[in-house]
Amino acid sequence: MGSITRSPEEVIAFLLAFVIATTIHECAHAVTAWWLGDATAQEQGRITLNPIMHFDPFGFFGMVLISLGYGFIGWGKPCPVNPNRFRSNFGGRRQRGLAIVAIAGPISNVLQAAIVALGYRIATEAGVEFSENAWTFISAFLTVNILLASFNMIPIPPLDGHKILTGLLPNFWYPLLSSLERYGFMVLFILFFLGGSLGTSLTGGLIDPVRSTLYDLVNTILT
Repeated sequence: MGSITRSPEEVIAFLLAFVIATTIHECAHAVTAWWLGDATAQEQGRITLNPIMHFDPFGFFGMVLISLGYGFIGWGKPCPVNPNRFRSNFGGRRQRGLAIVAIAGPISNVLQAAIVALGYRIATEAGVEFSENAWTFISAFLTVNILLASFNMIPIPPLDGHKILTGLLPNFWYPLLSSLERYGFMVLFILFFLGGSLGTSLTGGLIDPVRSTLYDLVNTILT
């Protein structure tokens, strides 16, 4: 599996960043679903910033491995959504409501990165000096949020990008795209763990356009 590539301080910073970013990401899904009329997540206590309510043991294990510097997949407890409870049927396309709920997660990660970057710039311009450990966490937090936003936009189930794509395309495509949901995790794991250089290039090709744009945005804010 290789050796750990990060210092203990970096590992802690990345893991804490993952917990915070994932908690807000899942809470954003829950709040958006509730706003659209679906109280399923709210009834399960998911409209909260308590990370325990969004904890998934296998997903957290993935976060630990990523924090250690290994290539892996991490996730929070999926937010339950019942489109039949939406106040609107979106012109017979409840998938559009699901797309709105889905995109709220990546948007929350973009906002987290932008707010922290802006806060850091304002503080430094005001003469605040950050310790090395503080900058380690800030850097990890920006990296994690950019990673979560870009990774979740991949149009492969169960990622948010798949729900967004399903909501945008005409009804003709819905049966085909929905049939892929049972194979989504399998496809992701094959790309990451069996695809070798091909899998790395494919996932990189899917992530890089969004990730590069977000890095440019954050760098613009920081400088």
